[in-house]
Amino acid sequence: MGFDPSTLEGQVAIVTGGGTGIGRGIALEMARVGAKIVIASRSVEHLEPAAKEIRQTGAPCKVVQMDVRDWDACHRMAQEAVNAFGRVDILVNNAAGNFRVPAEELTQNGWQSVIGIDLNGTWNCSRAVFPVMKQQQHGNIVNILAFTDRGAPSMVHAASAKGGILTMTMTLAAEWGPYGIRVNAITPGRVPTLGTQRNLRLGLRRGEEDDLGGEEGVAQMQGTADDSPVGRTGSPADIGNAAVFLCSDLASWITGVHLHVDGGRRLGTGGLPADTPLRRPAGS
Repeated sequence: MGFDPSTLEGQVAIVTGGGTGIGRGIALEMARVGAKIVIASRSVEHLEPAAKEIRQTGAPCKVVQMDVRDWDACHRMAQEAVNAFGRVDILVNNAAGNFRVPAEELTQNGWQSVIGIDLNGTWNCSRAVFPVMKQQQHGNIVNILAFTDRGAPSMVHAASAKGGILTMTMTLAAEWGPYGIRVNAITPGRVPTLGTQRNLRLGLRRGEEDDLGGEEGVAQMQGTADDSPVGRTGSPADIGNAAVFLCSDLASWITGVHLHVDGGRRLGTGGLPADTPLRRPAGS
């Protein structure tokens, strides 16, 4: 049982990093429940295939090539959405950059690059849509997080950025709530995507076998057994459905919330014996 097809009818949603992975999944789920979609990314080669898939749902989709680190580009993106569809109701700050490196080896350029995309990019895009949402007296911002409940060895740059986004989420929820703008965050669990494949590959020790196989490998990994109470990995649609909920009228009294969508993996059940009910095989 899914959402009513008119759950977000008439609303306009911008999804940054919307060409692949979780961003693409969020855009698709919002399109399926009536939203008009704007997907934005630096990587134009991913945008048109994603837009084609979104349009197959019957929803209009506009493509914007831009860099979230660029303040002016973010404001142009917001204006292009208004020019195309007349308003902006939803912003999903999904664009992110990271790579594995020990903290002692992280360069200044590496630090600045990830902070620029993750933390500054979230602020730039949020601030860009704010005037439109304020004028409408309506809007929803959803920030995609990670590493917010634990340390993240070899990911200090991304973890620091995401921690900042969490407190930004709560602060903007408090400041912008009186204008009818709700701001929430989602931390996904293990969701196989091409991005996570890349990071897994980089994390492999020398001499280990790399059997990850592109988009086909991603599809095979999604929904497979996982060390979480639910017992499976997630999919972009799982995150998309959570985002739809947070942006719907069903969540009209929810703001400043950090929602874990991870099958309970953060609860630390991975050490339980294999025959424990919490470690049951996927689908059982």
